[in-house]
Amino acid sequence: MEVILKEDVNKLGNRGDVVKVADGYGRNYLLPQKLAMEATPANKAVIEQMKGAAVRRSAREKSESELLQQQIEAVELVFARKVGENEHLFGSVTSSDIAHELEAKNFNIDRRKIHLDEPLKTLGEFHVPVRLHREVTAHIKVTVKAEEVAG
Repeated sequence: MEVILKEDVNKLGNRGDVVKVADGYGRNYLLPQKLAMEATPANKAVIEQMKGAAVRRSAREKSESELLQQQIEAVELVFARKVGENEHLFGSVTSSDIAHELEAKNFNIDRRKIHLDEPLKTLGEFHVPVRLHREVTAHIKVTVKAEEVAG
């Protein structure tokens, strides 16, 4: 089945690309999620017009993302977590935690754009990549420290 992507899809293609996918994947996932539409001759003509608009939109989004990148890279997030023996963390810091903390600082970033290979489970300082745009990636400084024990 040939489809035209309406949005960027990981490991498949970018907005406006005509890609060949398995029938089930297209019919059960891409089409219902409105990530793609069937590649008919009429739709291909419409896509050519949309590509022109998409290029202009992408340039605007990229410049906005670059501005956001400068603001985000100035931010430092600190998480206090309970620590056991040998500085072993109880719990971890996940991309959801980072997104929630950024939201508290008035940055509305989707947690799926925060690229953590695995949750942070050790104390220390980390630089976490945030993909704001296809060509723009910011790095947030995240510090995980031991929670102060009152006593």
